[in-house]
Amino acid sequence: MIEVRVAHLGLDKTTNTPVVILQEQNGERVLPIWIGPAEASAIAMELAGMKFARPLTHDLLKQVIVGLGADLRKVIITKVQDNTYYAELHIYRGDAIVNIDARPSDSIALALRLKAPIFTSDELLEHTSVDTSELSTDTTTPPVDADWLKNHLQNLDPEDFGKFTP
Repeated sequence: MIEVRVAHLGLDKTTNTPVVILQEQNGERVLPIWIGPAEASAIAMELAGMKFARPLTHDLLKQVIVGLGADLRKVIITKVQDNTYYAELHIYRGDAIVNIDARPSDSIALALRLKAPIFTSDELLEHTSVDTSELSTDTTTPPVDADWLKNHLQNLDPEDFGKFTP
């Protein structure tokens, strides 16, 4: 497993969709994950240190975990299947270990709140699946080559995604 960090939260200018960019802790490879606006806001608010008088969903889950005497030890971005990313929350309470299936965006928002490390596999960093069929509806433009797109995504500067603000 390779530890990653939230390197950037941006907005994909072509789809107007938020993207969280995870970067390996001691390296240059990145893992872009397209996420929903609510989860992007939750991540952005935590990165900005914004607090609210009443708990939002991820803050509530943090309080439930802490209130039960448990500890989020790590988040693992486990796989991508049919262009959907999967993650696991590894929660420890005493001798009990509970692994919970979760969306990566929610897992990242929770990991940031509980200061838990985020991991992924070398395989995901090397071979991120990208569905090129939805990238362009312009029939006059030749289809995007999957290898070119994968290389392009790996070499993107996070600033190329623009700035996402909640």
